Amino acid sequence: METVLKHMDCRNFAAVDVAKGICHRTKKLVLADAERCEHCVSTQKCKFCLHFVAAEQYLGTCNAVPEQPMTYPDLITVTCEKFTAALPRTGNQQQDATG
Repeated sequence: METVLKHMDCRNFAAVDVAKGICHRTKKLVLADAERCEHCVSTQKCKFCLHFVAAEQYLGTCNAVPEQPMTYPDLITVTCEKFTAALPRTGNQQQDATG
């Protein structure tokens, strides 16, 4: 099954509540689960890591460590030293998150 990136998967997305957020690039409100725009730069999340193994609908395990802890696919992993991207980043790779 193909992974469809949404606004909430972008580095430019800042959540306001569970349904919407602000795009740092456009400074406009966007729906969190709406399809991403062409400027999307995916953020590091467990579901985008080679070590993540999906289990139930909203759970999975991390095979990067021997304990194989349970984790959520949407857990942001910017501080995870074992993160290995499974998806190519999209958007302009040289641009920072704000522009």
